[in-house]
Amino acid sequence: MQVESLSWFPGHMTKTKRMIVSEIGNMDAVCEIVDARIPLSSRNPDVDEMVGDKPRMIVLNRVDQADPRETKRWAAYFRGKGYAVLEANAKGGSGTNQFAAAVRGLLHEKLEAYAAKGQVGRKVRVMVLGIPNVGKSTFINKVARRKTAKAEDRPGVTRTKQWVPVDATLEMLDTPGILWPKFDDTNVGIRLAFTGAIKDDVVDIEELACYLMEYLGRHYASVLTERYKIEVDEADSGYDLLQKAGRKRGFLMRGAEVDTERMARILLDEFRGGKLGRFTLETVEDVKE
Repeated sequence: MQVESLSWFPGHMTKTKRMIVSEIGNMDAVCEIVDARIPLSSRNPDVDEMVGDKPRMIVLNRVDQADPRETKRWAAYFRGKGYAVLEANAKGGSGTNQFAAAVRGLLHEKLEAYAAKGQVGRKVRVMVLGIPNVGKSTFINKVARRKTAKAEDRPGVTRTKQWVPVDATLEMLDTPGILWPKFDDTNVGIRLAFTGAIKDDVVDIEELACYLMEYLGRHYASVLTERYKIEVDEADSGYDLLQKAGRKRGFLMRGAEVDTERMARILLDEFRGGKLGRFTLETVEDVKE
């Protein structure tokens, strides 16, 4: 699947990059939302250059769907880089109440300097970034305790910047989700497609499901056996497993041929909805420094 050659850098993404660069000077800190299942692939590599040396926070979102052991390892990795780290499940609200305290902890030296100058209560501004469909708008809504950012379970909904107050002295700048023009690693594009960060209409759903089945068969075979009641053999390809699962579910067409497209959509829906279990699809060993 040639995901790295797809064209998905529409005009609004170029406009967002310009807006981020123009606003960054007004920010005290930058908060980047990533998907805890793919903490590496869900980070836009252009962000480091765009935000410079601003204090940084990483929010590992959807921790309820990620492998908890790997989440702890990723949190330690990002803290080792000097970032504040928040583990969150924005949909359920877990972790969102700690945002304000985490920001003030990250900026404690700056806030102490303001206080020494008599600027107690000076407003702190945090830019919130994230690629499409990492739960950024849901996170912002939970932190602000109101529905301010438009949130939908599909990529590319937020299109304009929005100021969102958290309390009297803290506000967030919500920004549209942006991908980057080209993936150097095909696997990054595939992992983003697994989680829905890349729209399904620009990828081959069956091929994508085969990649996911192959990964799960190799690393989480017991999950497939439990969920789809199939035996997983070492020699099985992703397509073999997709066919086995589809046949077991009774997704048959004329001539007893398995409707693999229907099974592919079910697999991806169940994976994205957390019905298969908790998986992290990349580890800190995958980092190429």
